[in-house]
Order: sequence, then structure tokens, then C-alpha cells
Amino acid sequence: MNNKEEMINKARKRAMDYFKTGMNCAECVFQAIIDLGLVDLPPSIIALATGFGGGMGLSGNNCGALSGAILAVSSIHGRKPLEKGTLEERISQLNGPEGLYRLFNQIPNTFQDKFGEVSCAKLLEPFQWHSREQAKFCQNLIGEAAALATYWAQVGLEEGYQHPFRRNVGGYK
Repeated sequence: MNNKEEMINKARKRAMDYFKTGMNCAECVFQAIIDLGLVDLPPSIIALATGFGGGMGLSGNNCGALSGAILAVSSIHGRKPLEKGTLEERISQLNGPEGLYRLFNQIPNTFQDKFGEVSCAKLLEPFQWHSREQAKFCQNLIGEAAALATYWAQVGLEEGYQHPFRRNVGGYK
């Protein structure tokens, strides 16, 4: 097994283990990626993920595990500092030929390909809330979201951001 696979498996397992401790879906994924040491952040940063659990405060919107994955990858690849460059350069940093959105766009698209949906409410429709089956399903989603975040964080570090866009609201290719 190579180092990338080991990191992916470590993040998957950690995130799933965190779920057993009472952390919410977004917190589990974000913390598991922080634990990999790809970014140096204070422990209190995990509080940023709290409101994303249950599809954003149990509203059932975007899956919290997916939101945690985006937060985690953003902590590694997000713009630092934001005010650098002209307006046009800052826009290009996001959706230009080497824009960051080309990396971030892969995460929800891959998640949706794998699970058929990104909405927490839709993903959980077959389950009774807080049932054993729902908990197992969420634990699996959490592990896979951590694996996706780890994979795409590493791809960004190794290859940069020149990926073709997949489904997106801007019509970008």
C-alpha cells in the first residue's frame, strides 16, 4: 500500500471512529483530515464544522460529511491571503484555467456519483432518524467523505488545480 492509500484509509477510519464519540458528521470529517497533519490549525478550528451537521443544523440540506470534506480541503488549499492580486486575478484564482474551484468541484460531484445525492434529507429518506441503520449509513458516508477529502487534498498538493470542471452552475468546462 502506498502512502496516499495509507492516508486515505487512516482518515476514513478516524472519521468513522470519531462518529462513535458523538461528534457530528462534519466535525468527524474535518477533524480526521486535520489529524493527517497536512495543515497546522488550532484545535478550536473544529468549531467551524459544528453547524454543518445534519445538513446544516439538521435542516437536511447538503450532507454534513460532504460539507466537512469541503471545509477540510479548503483549510489546505483555500486562498491565503484573500486580498492578494487584482479583482480579475482573484476571480481567476477561483474559476480560471488553474482555479481552485476546479479542485473543489470534484468533491461533491464524486460524492454524488457514489451516493446518488448530496442532500442529507434525500440520503436519509430510507431510514428512521436515529435508527441503527441510519447510524451505520451515516458512519459509512462519513468515512467515504473523509477518504474523498484526503484524496483530493493530496491531488491538489501533487497536481495542482488544472482539472476539468464537472457539473457546475457557471457552465465552465
